[in-house]
Amino acid sequence: MQQVKFEIKDLNLYYRAFQALKAISLSIPAHRITSFIGPSGCGKSSFLKTLNRLNDLVEGARVEGQVLLDGSDIYTQVDPITLRRRVGMVFQQPNPFPQSVYDNVAFGPRMQGISKKAALDEIVETSLRQAAIWEELKDRLRKSALSLSGGQQQRLCIARTLAVKPDVILMDEPTSALDPISTTKIEDLVVQLRERYTIVIVTHNMQQAARISDETAFFLLGEMVECNDTKEIFSHPASKKTEDYISGRFG
Repeated sequence: MQQVKFEIKDLNLYYRAFQALKAISLSIPAHRITSFIGPSGCGKSSFLKTLNRLNDLVEGARVEGQVLLDGSDIYTQVDPITLRRRVGMVFQQPNPFPQSVYDNVAFGPRMQGISKKAALDEIVETSLRQAAIWEELKDRLRKSALSLSGGQQQRLCIARTLAVKPDVILMDEPTSALDPISTTKIEDLVVQLRERYTIVIVTHNMQQAARISDETAFFLLGEMVECNDTKEIFSHPASKKTEDYISGRFG
């Protein structure tokens, strides 16, 4: 029986009078990669941000319905700081801090009160190894993170997320700003990370969703049209709308 990490029940999201998400109900399984696909402006990223309450930071945003993480309602039973430690986020554009590679990865653990150098050293190395970039950066730990290539910066941001030991990693189009070689490295990394983490990824690249995800959900105009095993979605979509989008007839 597949363990459920997130259970979303009848979720509606409003930005003031505009309804961005309409009655979304979805189960996200643990230790799997779930992709959200759909045309621009369909609600994919807005939905992703409801999973760690980033929409709380948007003036006029309002959520109805339930988002359960391991059975607890994240809007009534979990405080946002704890939630965002458990549910990490990697953004579309790499966003390293203007600090050294080491200090980027050590930032979260330090915020949690870890100050001993030996402990931080171990966390930094482990996180960079998990992000498949230790060999590239082990001799550059004191160099500025801003001196890295875009692909290296994105893997550093993934390492920074891993350093606080999250349960879930949310990724909002993490390769859209990267070249094909860097994209392949990130995709390979995501597949490896699935063993330890639950991963939810928004992608505009349908080939990417087909390559790396276990489940795929198709969004259109703020609604989730369908969610299923990725192979089923791409070979036997239940909805004509999904079929039209996947075959390139719109979007």
